[in-house]
Amino acid sequence: MTGIRVLVVDDDFRVAGLHRDAVAARPGFVALEPARTVGEARAALAAHRPDLLVADVYLPDGDGVELVRSAGIDAFVLSAATDAETVRRAFTAGALAYLVKPFDTRVLAERLDRYARYRNLLTSSRPLSQDDIDRAASVMRGEREGPSLARSATEQTVLAALGADEASATEVAERIGVSRATAQRHLTALAERGLVQVSLRYGSTGRPEHRFRAGA
Repeated sequence: MTGIRVLVVDDDFRVAGLHRDAVAARPGFVALEPARTVGEARAALAAHRPDLLVADVYLPDGDGVELVRSAGIDAFVLSAATDAETVRRAFTAGALAYLVKPFDTRVLAERLDRYARYRNLLTSSRPLSQDDIDRAASVMRGEREGPSLARSATEQTVLAALGADEASATEVAERIGVSRATAQRHLTALAERGLVQVSLRYGSTGRPEHRFRAGA
């Protein structure tokens, strides 16, 4: 089973089904059979080892926030509870998102898409830079890094290397003396923030080449 595996925990089978279907509809996600109690959820966690837990607060045999705390995996809390104490408890327990029921399933879909990007940014065998960490946190919150945020020295060098010209990641790497992979990573990050434009150049053979230009 490939993809990001998600376990929905809700005692209302209709609501659980809607949330399961919203998960299943997102590319790159796999929806496990929902659990309706804390006990069922713990059994599913042990058996299926999901990547993301999506839990209600009020469950017949326990507290969904405590389930999130003890699960030790990424989690969203989806609940009708709107008191500040419960919301704070959920975030303290490690919830990455808190959605107030009822909500349009498109809201859940959007949070799942954010989570996929967040997870991708933090799935790396190399040490993460502060920029990497800040970018992942911003993505999960649905924020865009504004122009007031400081750029890393390498990103400033990459932008300077582009100048007014269009260039490939390989050309930028040669200009500033870094590996192509490093140049590509920084160019992609700059493009995600709208600081660099990306276009494709199609040659006679092979795959199209990504070309980068500074400026929005």
